[in-house]
Amino acid sequence: MHKEKSLFHHCLYFTANSLSRVITRMAEEEFNITGLSPSHAFLMMTVNDNPGIGQKELCEHLHLAPSTVTRFIDTLVYKGYLIRKSEGKASKIYSTDKGKDLKKPIDAAWKSLYHRYSRILGMKEGEKLTRLIDEAGQKLEERP
Repeated sequence: MHKEKSLFHHCLYFTANSLSRVITRMAEEEFNITGLSPSHAFLMMTVNDNPGIGQKELCEHLHLAPSTVTRFIDTLVYKGYLIRKSEGKASKIYSTDKGKDLKKPIDAAWKSLYHRYSRILGMKEGEKLTRLIDEAGQKLEERP
């Protein structure tokens, strides 16, 4: 069994997914104070910082498929955090007052998550790991 673990831990796919599960659990615990999943909270942050953003831009910011972003927006509209406004052929997304009120709890959750993993990894190491993962993701997306 130990030999299998050693083999898997040399696989980028395995280790990236393992890390994803751990950090997702941590993020869900920290963002629980907002009443939103981390993914919904990041969408809310993006809309709060970019009032009137279009869905295409949201997809680009969040690196998510249009169908996923549509589903997230629908959920947040239903909960009263977002509204859609038609502007010509385009649909723009805005936070409601209720959505704007989430800014402080979302920021607090994000900061808490950052401090939580920084205490474990070390601040410099966590920032370096984040940068390396981001760069690797960009390179792999540009593959021929």
